[in-house]
Amino acid sequence: MGLMTPIEALDASGSFDAYTAKPAGTPKAAIIVIQEIFGVNPGIRKKVDDWAAKGYLALAPDMFWRFKPGYDVDPDVPADMQDAFVAMQQFDIGKGIEDVEATIRAARKLMGGGKVGVVGFCLGGRVAFLTATRTDVDASVGYYGGGIDTMLGESHAIAKPLMLHFAEDDHFITAEKRAAIHAALDGNKHATIHEYAGVDHGFATTSGKRRDDAAAELADGRTEAFFAEALA
Repeated sequence: MGLMTPIEALDASGSFDAYTAKPAGTPKAAIIVIQEIFGVNPGIRKKVDDWAAKGYLALAPDMFWRFKPGYDVDPDVPADMQDAFVAMQQFDIGKGIEDVEATIRAARKLMGGGKVGVVGFCLGGRVAFLTATRTDVDASVGYYGGGIDTMLGESHAIAKPLMLHFAEDDHFITAEKRAAIHAALDGNKHATIHEYAGVDHGFATTSGKRRDDAAAELADGRTEAFFAEALA
């Protein structure tokens, strides 16, 4: 069971909460979990708890705190899904990356130094990609990050390990968009891209209608091995 850690925004505009779970012993490293458009909901909190159980300090910052603090909705409820799409329009991704940077600094302070990784889902996948290009994070993982294809001009700045997971049947991230991402990143020794056949966007959610157990377990296993190496 986690607790809320207050983190000061870098622009001094206030503070936001990060759901935080600590391991039983000394953390191996820290992992920041970046939410989907549905907030720091039970699925995201479970991912935080699971990373702590694996020996990491884990945090999930409230990325919507500037306009919908404490946002928490269920993607399997149609009205919640529609509300989340509306909420997403208010999100300033530049400020979001600043908030991740603040969380990286907070994590290092909580550990007394050490490495930090970021893993994000959906909107968080895009944030994870930009975290790799704009911050000194030690490793980043993005699951089905929408909009990455529009931000490839920043890919030259990737200098630390990055892993991206995509669904081959993703109705948001088309084959054409994934091809553009491959074209920009396949030559970068720091970047690894995996695609999963027969699944759609959201396949690695912890539960619910979107989850595909086989693809989620494969992707999550790759992510765990990736962080074990990159954050050692």
